[in-house]
Amino acid sequence: MNETIIKGIAQTQNITEKQVKVVLQLLQEGNTIPFIARYRKELTNALDEETIRSINEVYEYQLNLLKRKEDVIRLISEKGLLTNDLKESILQCNKLVEIEDLYRPYKEKKKTKATEALALGLEPLAKMIMSFPTKGDINSLCEKFLNDKIKTTEEATLQASYIISEWISDNAYYRKYIRKTIFHEGLIETTKKKNSEDNEKMFEMYYDFKDSIKTIKPYRIMAINRGENLGILTVKLDYNKDKIKTFIETKLIKNQASYVVPIIKSAITDSLKRLILPSVEREIRAELKQIAEDDSIINFSHNLEKLLLTPPIKNKTVLGLDPAFRTGCKLAALDKTGKLLEIDVIYPTEPHNDVENSKRKVLELINKYNIDVIAIGNGTASRESESFIADTIKEAKRKVEYIIVSEAGASVYSASKLAIEEFPDLTVEKRSAISIGRRLQDSLAELVKIEPRSIGVGLYQHDVTPKKLDEALDFTVTKVVNDVGVNINTASKSLLQYVSGLNKKVIDSIISTRNSIGKFKNRSELLKIKGMTDKIYEQSVGFMRITDGDNPLDKTSIHPESYKTTEDLLNKIGLTTNDIGSNLLKETLKDLNVEEKSKELNIDQYTLKDIVKSLSMPERDPRDNMPKPILRQDILHIEDLHIGDKLQGTIRNVVDFGLFIDIGLKNDGLAHISKLSKQYIKNPRELFNVGEIVECYVDDISLEKKKVSLSLIK
Repeated sequence: MNETIIKGIAQTQNITEKQVKVVLQLLQEGNTIPFIARYRKELTNALDEETIRSINEVYEYQLNLLKRKEDVIRLISEKGLLTNDLKESILQCNKLVEIEDLYRPYKEKKKTKATEALALGLEPLAKMIMSFPTKGDINSLCEKFLNDKIKTTEEATLQASYIISEWISDNAYYRKYIRKTIFHEGLIETTKKKNSEDNEKMFEMYYDFKDSIKTIKPYRIMAINRGENLGILTVKLDYNKDKIKTFIETKLIKNQASYVVPIIKSAITDSLKRLILPSVEREIRAELKQIAEDDSIINFSHNLEKLLLTPPIKNKTVLGLDPAFRTGCKLAALDKTGKLLEIDVIYPTEPHNDVENSKRKVLELINKYNIDVIAIGNGTASRESESFIADTIKEAKRKVEYIIVSEAGASVYSASKLAIEEFPDLTVEKRSAISIGRRLQDSLAELVKIEPRSIGVGLYQHDVTPKKLDEALDFTVTKVVNDVGVNINTASKSLLQYVSGLNKKVIDSIISTRNSIGKFKNRSELLKIKGMTDKIYEQSVGFMRITDGDNPLDKTSIHPESYKTTEDLLNKIGLTTNDIGSNLLKETLKDLNVEEKSKELNIDQYTLKDIVKSLSMPERDPRDNMPKPILRQDILHIEDLHIGDKLQGTIRNVVDFGLFIDIGLKNDGLAHISKLSKQYIKNPRELFNVGEIVECYVDDISLEKKKVSLSLIK
């Protein structure tokens, strides 16, 4: 392990070097991040998943950076041009671009104007010009360089100036100054491209726009880049070129009295215009894109985590409804476990308007299966379907509620190989209705069937580098699945693929074994399945539960490696595993002296605290603490709203500039960041989460655009 890198990570993360070393050692030994975070707290001092992942990523990045430094040092050394000062400068670099700046003068050049001038033998002339002579004149200086190829003094000085231009461009000090000056003092400007089409005026605010490069919001960068890629916007960086030119002139020109000064100034202008500024501008645009991408990924990951933690609607029979106009609304009746009971299609909307028959079918399904909740997808014809359902359930013989469910990614799942395997005889639309209903019953179990990027809780996620996004979202899903835990006897293959340590071979063995024996009765049976090694078992078993097996400990998050200690603890307080979850056990453990008992049991306090928590709440589900979805019985119309009206809504998306809140209208209302709190907040995700229920007030109404602006400030 590299001690310097470890020290840097510890300082940045504000943790100890020992913690960094322990994390890296555990990862090298093949331990997964969820396992380390949950079951090795005593070693890491309870570092969470995010920190553990960050330690690993930063260490890998710094190792790659160090390798590049070593490669550059070796390459320069092989040319016999490495000095101690240069070597030290390379080793001190914190960014790849800084290393490349220092390496630039020593790099093998492709064919350039400077290489052609060098081939003509004009490097000595360039050096003579850079000595700023005062004796003689430019003609006498160039005289001995004139030949069949270089016939005039003007041609000689022009070619020599190309060499000088490249020398200036290769100067790492100049590049660093220029990059810093443009980034901190420059503006990014956008205009609408002539004759470009933006029919929906998505980029209207950027038709004539400027902002500081240093402080521009990441989401604006994403919007600008998309507008540019679509050919709608022209983007440029605006900054003080004269200041930059003057800076280089001041540093470079040693003698203003020399007759070569005009040549040097011309070379500086050429170097800036042709070589340095285009290159530095590309680097800055790339840096802005990276900053924006990272922010977009963090935002998406945050929203996805909260969405996956949406509490299940337990013990409810559900009617999933996939809305549509021409092809009709698909219905899927599901029992309390998500099992499909019946599929049907109704045509209550345009162009059919078969309201009476549609109403009859829905009421028949409600009565036949005792439907509790109708889940309506939020796609095309969603609000028309909502209006129909709100009217229909008034005639039901039992209480029925409805909710609008995000169907982002439902079509992706419905056409997937997995959906075809689950429901080979159904059409894509009918599978979608099942998915919409199941999302309400257990959002996590259903959403893991869809690639995370297709779940629409991000901002400009389709403009982000796919590999970076997929890795981040995969980590988020893995984190949530392992935090919640899975029932090994009911978990789908899609859910199991995110369990810590499991691989495809073992997952297939779990499914096939389950199919043959019915269900697992205890965790130790997992050791017998094909492909299950001791390491895989260690990493995964704590995240897999058996709710009605032989051993009550198997329904908890307690790892089997701690079963003996747990039984010793229960024995010392006069109880048994049969008392797990009982009020007696909860009350007994409430006053437990953890410090004293951990010494007595020879166990660390972190593990003992987790054991106590698991014994008190054996089937703990973090989703139980999340706000429950709002179920409705009647529809809200935008025409009914007035400025100042108080409403209750569900946050559907958290973005840098505000919140999108479902208040029961066709379009979610937008609460701008300036309307979220009386205090300054840098980012809405500091205070708000997807799925959260908030009280809000109507701030503005646009009947023409069918949009409502909201405020969380009364």
